[in-house]
Amino acid sequence: MVILIPATNLSYEGKIFAILMTLHSEEIPANKSKLYPYPSNLNHIAVSVINIEEVIEWYTKVLGFNVVKPPFEAVADNTHIGKIFQDVFGKDFKKLKIAHLSFGNQIGFEIFEFVEPKEEKRENNFEFWKTGFFHICITDLNIEETTKRIVNSGGKQRTQIWELTTGEPFKVVSCEDPFGNIIDIYTHGYEYLWRSENYQK
Repeated sequence: MVILIPATNLSYEGKIFAILMTLHSEEIPANKSKLYPYPSNLNHIAVSVINIEEVIEWYTKVLGFNVVKPPFEAVADNTHIGKIFQDVFGKDFKKLKIAHLSFGNQIGFEIFEFVEPKEEKRENNFEFWKTGFFHICITDLNIEETTKRIVNSGGKQRTQIWELTTGEPFKVVSCEDPFGNIIDIYTHGYEYLWRSENYQK
C-alpha cells in the first residue's frame, strides 16, 4: 500500500510530501502493536521548487545526492502517468517537471517544479506553528564541514551547532538551502541518538 500525504493545501511551493510503503525492515525491531506488527520504511520525501535544475545542481554538488532520474515533464493527459498526476493533484493540475534523487541510504528525494499552475514561493518559509512537515534531516558526522559548504554555496546556517548531550559526541544544527527549504544535520543516526540510554537532558 502506498500513501501520499500532503503537508498543506495552501500552495504547491514548499509543499512536502511523504510516501510511506509497507516494506519489512530486518534492521529495526518490530513494534508491539497487534494492528501493525512492524515499522514502515520511509520510501521518499518530496519538495516543490521554482527552478528544478538549480535545485538538482545544489543538492548533488553540496550534499552529494545521487541522480536517479533526471528531470522530465508530465502533463494532464490520457497517458498513464498523466492520469496518475491528475488523480494526485486534482483538476487544477496541467503541467509539471519532476526529477528523482536519492540520499546516501537510498531514501528518495523527489523534486517537483509545477509549470501550470505556476509555482508560488512562500513569503514565510518557516511557519513551524502550522501543521505539516517542515524540515528534512541528514546524517553527517562532519557536521561543521557540511554546514560551511551549505553557507558557502548560498544557503544559511539558522542555528549554532549544538551538543545534545554533555560528554557525548551528538551534535545538531539547523540550516537552509538557497531555495528556502530547512535542512537539519545530525551527527548520528536517529534511533541511536534518541535512545534513552544515549540521550539525557
